[in-house]
Amino acid sequence: KENILRITHCMTRLRLDLLDWDKADIHKIKQVPGVMGILKEDVLHVVIGPGKAGETAEKLSSLAALKVGEAAGKSSEIQIENQKKTKMQQVLRKTGNIFIPLIPGVVASGIITGAANFAKNSGADPEGTLLKLLLFMGSGLFAYLGILVGWNTAKEFNGTPVLGAIAGMFIINPALADLTVFGEALVPGRGGLFGVMFAAWLMVVVERAVRQRIPSAVDIIFTPLLTVLTVGVLTLYVIQPVASVLSEALIKAIESFLDAGGFMVGGLLAGFFLPVVLLGLHHGLTPIHMELINSLGYTPLLPIFAMAGAGQVGAVMAIYIKTRNNRLRTIIKGALPVGFLGIGEPLLYGVTLPLGRPFITACMGGAVGGAFQAAIKTGASGIGVSGVSLIPLIDDGKYLLYGMGLLITYLSGFFFTYLFGFKEEMAENI
Repeated sequence: KENILRITHCMTRLRLDLLDWDKADIHKIKQVPGVMGILKEDVLHVVIGPGKAGETAEKLSSLAALKVGEAAGKSSEIQIENQKKTKMQQVLRKTGNIFIPLIPGVVASGIITGAANFAKNSGADPEGTLLKLLLFMGSGLFAYLGILVGWNTAKEFNGTPVLGAIAGMFIINPALADLTVFGEALVPGRGGLFGVMFAAWLMVVVERAVRQRIPSAVDIIFTPLLTVLTVGVLTLYVIQPVASVLSEALIKAIESFLDAGGFMVGGLLAGFFLPVVLLGLHHGLTPIHMELINSLGYTPLLPIFAMAGAGQVGAVMAIYIKTRNNRLRTIIKGALPVGFLGIGEPLLYGVTLPLGRPFITACMGGAVGGAFQAAIKTGASGIGVSGVSLIPLIDDGKYLLYGMGLLITYLSGFFFTYLFGFKEEMAENI
């Protein structure tokens, strides 16, 4: 336990910051029943699946006398900071930390809204009390998401969270419609979540600068007051207009890219998405998805990227049929059910990546599915889920078409892997 500096976890992985990496016996950890894979980055990731990750982190924290998320002293913080690799990775890590805590709420709200819209498209009475109630509950988070993003942004940059929340209010407040700047009426929500994040970050910067110059006796009064007034003016006159231009340009670029490239672009995006996940760059896509939903009502990227995970599912089913390795079959049996639900990390780090070639054939299967989804122009009205779980969130009633794409991707990943992606000797050192 003296070698553990910090214990954290995500949905599927236990994350351990270690003092001495040489003391970690990776081979023995892999042999522990329930462990599906190991990933060594800036921290040690032990893939054990959804639900189990949080439970294991809590039990391990009691054994190590270290609360989950708590660092073991100042030396550990230095160690952790030294382990971080690049500025880009730090930016993506912080972006992920802003949005990942929101995903459970986004998933719940998205599924409720998706189910209500599915019922409406199936002929349910749009004036019915139950349908209106579901739409009310599902839409609440998205209406006020900017406040939560602002709170998390300020918190992530070690500022006062409530000031970040106020920055979000500056962007989404309906009262903006009654104000004019430079002769033009302001638009609530203009600048989107990119504007919210920048305004909340600026709150942190201004707060620190003001606090250094304010006597401690009156800090509680004047620091937040001057911070809110300063960032409020900058938000209305600078941040919102600039963020709006950047946001609109990004959305138009994505739409033009997909329209011009069609199925070829969809295939490339899905085919290279798993390598993007390995590099940790997928965290930067969350605000893009959210901004697309905020502006268009749906994200055309998520159904395409979801096919990368479906390609893995097909590949792993082929491996399960072909292999006689009991440990590999056990890992697959534990990871495959959640793979169908769109949680692909256990399959990625426990099966396809360690085996090598199946990772490539899984990407190939995903590319076929991505091309199909781009060709039929599916979109998702929410994020946070993938695979079969994404069906209720598919926009414009294209549920069956999306499901057909899933099936095509499963079969593509299966046949690519079955025919030339796996040999039994690959499983010897799994």
